[in-house]
Amino acid sequence: MVLFVLALRHLGTARTGAYFSTAPFLGTLLALWLFDEAVTLPFVAAAALMAIGLYLHLAERHEHDHAHEPLAHAHRHSHDAHHQHDHAADDPPGEPHSHHHQHRPLVHRHPHYPDLHHRHGHIGHR
Repeated sequence: MVLFVLALRHLGTARTGAYFSTAPFLGTLLALWLFDEAVTLPFVAAAALMAIGLYLHLAERHEHDHAHEPLAHAHRHSHDAHHQHDHAADDPPGEPHSHHHQHRPLVHRHPHYPDLHHRHGHIGHR
């Protein structure tokens, strides 16, 4: 459950749902092997469609110029392009760390998924 919640936060709802929905197929594969059951055509068809969907998610490249609005919050982070801020004397040392901080407006380009830091409208895609 912890991994599912973390995936929701970092991958987004659609990706998390797609990745975690493969669990029944993996469990079925294990059961087929353990109990020496016959593989049926519906299972093969469903597994093939699931594999295609999973491949499409993994192969997707989403990169374009995008703007991050100012945002104040606290979460675990390292100082990357999104986390350029000053520290107060009582902020925890080392990285990654967690404390309340302000994200300044930022426009840049990098591959990303819709997550906590990438909620923005789309003007153009590449």
